[in-house]
Amino acid sequence: MALPKRRHSHSRTRLRRSHDALIKPGVGLCPECGEPKMRHQLCGGCGMYKGRNVIQFEEDIN
Repeated sequence: MALPKRRHSHSRTRLRRSHDALIKPGVGLCPECGEPKMRHQLCGGCGMYKGRNVIQFEEDIN
């Protein structure tokens, strides 16, 4: 197994790690109900995706 002969400098290590940062997920608003939702995902509030109703939610009667 290969081992480094010399130690890597701080700047070289940080250059390599510059791509390791976490990015926030893309969150948008549902055009139907205005609830925040993940992009390219079904809305959890109203069940709509791309302007069409995908899931029908049952209303709780109490």
